[in-house]
Amino acid sequence: MALSIVEKGKEVVRIELCAIASLEDRINEQFEHAVKMIGSSTGHVIVTGMGKSGLIARKIVATMNSTGTPAIFVHPTDAIHGDLGIVSKDDVVIMISKSGETEELYQLIPLFKRIGTRLIAMVGNPNSRLGRNAEIVLDISVKEEACPHNLAPTSSTTATLVMGDALAVALLEQRNFTKEDFAMFHPGGNLGKRLLLKTEEIMIKGDGIPIVKPSVSFKDAIIVMTSKRLGATCVVNEDGSLAGIITDGDLRRLLQKTTDVGSLTAEQIMTKNPHTITADMLAAVALQEMEQYNITQLVVVDDQHKPIGVVHLHDLVKAGLSNDNSF
Repeated sequence: MALSIVEKGKEVVRIELCAIASLEDRINEQFEHAVKMIGSSTGHVIVTGMGKSGLIARKIVATMNSTGTPAIFVHPTDAIHGDLGIVSKDDVVIMISKSGETEELYQLIPLFKRIGTRLIAMVGNPNSRLGRNAEIVLDISVKEEACPHNLAPTSSTTATLVMGDALAVALLEQRNFTKEDFAMFHPGGNLGKRLLLKTEEIMIKGDGIPIVKPSVSFKDAIIVMTSKRLGATCVVNEDGSLAGIITDGDLRRLLQKTTDVGSLTAEQIMTKNPHTITADMLAAVALQEMEQYNITQLVVVDDQHKPIGVVHLHDLVKAGLSNDNSF
């Protein structure tokens, strides 16, 4: 009786899980030598493969590049038609092939050796032609493909991808690659913004900062708040230092207590010693502060505690910062 669609899907997952699990015993001295070879290289990692292996090679290249190991994908056919010029003696080549007998790759071996490039074979048959001609062999063999005919590359491509990830992460560790380094290579992503975007790059500054003196009337304080559209105003002393802040929330709480506000001044209704931040702090830190204290604006102050900007929650959200405060 044929398996149901759900059962077949689960069977595929089980087969590929077994393929991945079997790799653990092959993370051995050869793997260590490969990591050390690549880590000590002054050139690039050249990754090459045909068909599905070529697609996996591209993913491995992308992972290496994003984690601090410069890598380039070279298509075997393009290599013998001019792209071999990108390869130098300082590079390390990783050849990917399930059979280890891919003719297009085998033709490249004498050319790579003539250049002086060191070779790593990532193959399903260590005793294949590619395996015998490589300095290091990484065994990516699988017991079976998830395809019912044991033909379509499924388990084998998954195993290859995982071996590539293992190399990339081991190299990451060896290079002491940090999350800040990762962010430098991903400036457009959320992580890049969290680790690179500074408060000064996003804060409202100059004439956009709402500022009143402590003696200003309740009415005039509201006019300033309304005109600047930040839902708050800074209250500053005569020397320009921050004395307090008035927010929409302060006004609502005040009006809940009394409607006799005509004679009140900014000093009487402001929140003293408000939370502040400096311009060189990460915008992500500003977001954390707002979440921690349930506020929507932070005053940015200089070393004399004078307001030089205001950062608003809406601006942080527009910049693409998430509410995930983990680093």
